[in-house]
Amino acid sequence: MLGFGLGLRRPHYETVLTQRPDGVDWFEVITENYLAPGGRPRAILRQVREQYPIVLHGLSFNIGSAEAPDREYLDQLRALIDDIEPAWVSDHICWTGLHGRTSHDLLPIAYREETLRQVCDKVDAIQEYLQRRIVLENPSTYLQFRSCEMSEVDFINALVERSGCEILLDVNNVYVSSFNLGFDPLQYIETLNPDCVRQFHLAGHTHNSSHIIDTHDHPVCDEVWNLYYRACQRFGPVATLLERDDRIPPMDELLRELDQARRLQQQALHDRERPDTALVG
Repeated sequence: MLGFGLGLRRPHYETVLTQRPDGVDWFEVITENYLAPGGRPRAILRQVREQYPIVLHGLSFNIGSAEAPDREYLDQLRALIDDIEPAWVSDHICWTGLHGRTSHDLLPIAYREETLRQVCDKVDAIQEYLQRRIVLENPSTYLQFRSCEMSEVDFINALVERSGCEILLDVNNVYVSSFNLGFDPLQYIETLNPDCVRQFHLAGHTHNSSHIIDTHDHPVCDEVWNLYYRACQRFGPVATLLERDDRIPPMDELLRELDQARRLQQQALHDRERPDTALVG
C-alpha cells in the first residue's frame, strides 16, 4: 500500500524535484503525457521516479469499444512501463474512440451481458499483452442507456470476477454519478466487491444544481469526504490519490487537503468496527 499521493502536474515539477515536499508518498501521472521516449516530460518523470513510486493513469485503453486493443499504444505503454516500473497501471471503464478517431472524452457504456463479455475479452487481451493486472476506474456518468440490464456496480463486480482486473474507486465519481442518475452512493460502496479495490481517487467537481460535472477544479466537498470515510471503513487502508487538473493551487494547499484524507482514513480505520459511527461533517 503506497499511502497518499498527488497527481503530478506541470506547475509543480520544480517544487517536487527541488523540495521533495513532505506528506506525499507517491505520484500518479497521465500516461499519454509521457509516452514519447525522449523530451523533457520523460526526463522529468525519470527524475521524479528516482525519489517516489509512480502510478500510470491512462485514457486510451478504450475498454468499452468493440475494436481490438490499439497495438501501437500498447507498445508505447509497455516501453514506458519498462522504463519507469510503475506500481500499477490504470485506465477507465468507458470508451473513448472509434475507427481510429478519439473523442477526447470518457464515454459511457451500456451495462449488459453482451457488453460485459466484450469488455472482459478486451481486458484479458490487454493484461496478456502487458503481462500484468490492470486497474480500471469507475466512470463519472451523466446519462444511462435504456438497454442496461444491470447496475454499474454489478457490472464492475462481474468484470472483476471474470477478468481478474482490479478497481480504482473514484469516490468523487460515485458521488457525481449518484446525483446525476439518482442512485444511493452508500449502497454502491457497500455492494462493491471488498477485495477488488487497489486505489482511491478524490477530487472536486462543479455543481450546477440540476447536475454535477466532474471537473477536478475544486477542493473535495463534504459529501465526498463522507463517502470516502465509508469507503475506507469498507475497503481498508487503500492507496489514496488527490486529483486537481484545473485551477491548480500551490503545493501547500494540496498537501493540506491530502493530509485531511490521511486523517480521515485513520479515523475510518479506527471506527470500522463500529457500524453506528456517524458520518463526518
